Amino acid sequence: MARANRHYFPGYVWHITHRCHKREFLLKFPKDRQRWLQWLFEARRRYNLLILNYAVTSNHIHLLVFDKEGGEVIPRSIQLVAGQTAQEYNQRKNRKGAFWEDRYHATAVETGDHLRQCLIYVDLNMVRAFMLREPGAPYVSLFETEKEDIGLDNGVYWNNYPEILNG
Repeated sequence: MARANRHYFPGYVWHITHRCHKREFLLKFPKDRQRWLQWLFEARRRYNLLILNYAVTSNHIHLLVFDKEGGEVIPRSIQLVAGQTAQEYNQRKNRKGAFWEDRYHATAVETGDHLRQCLIYVDLNMVRAFMLREPGAPYVSLFETEKEDIGLDNGVYWNNYPEILNG
């Protein structure tokens, strides 16, 4: 049966989740999680993907991105990150078969309070899982020079992107 096309509308924040095949812990080692993250930042560089937050657990990922342009930015970014991560893992482990379970899931997030709740949810997900970042480590997805945490009291984030959070 054919799958429905995904449509990404400009001006929306998207919560993306992607689970490893059969819920296996394919991202349990730091090296594998780090490679996923390196490919994420390569997608950011190539496609101008605006990353708000991310979490990499041992068997799935969470990603909050802002689609300011619409079109193919998000699908191409996820294709690059997921494809390269899976290919490298399978080659290194001399493994064949699926790395990711089906397609990634993308949900539009309302701005304002709903977005704040999603930012917190992604962080709290890491409390229950194996962490990529050390506690208190900076988020580097939004800031080049200001290596600060995203949080409700982060003036850099709120001052630079109020249109995202306030609708």
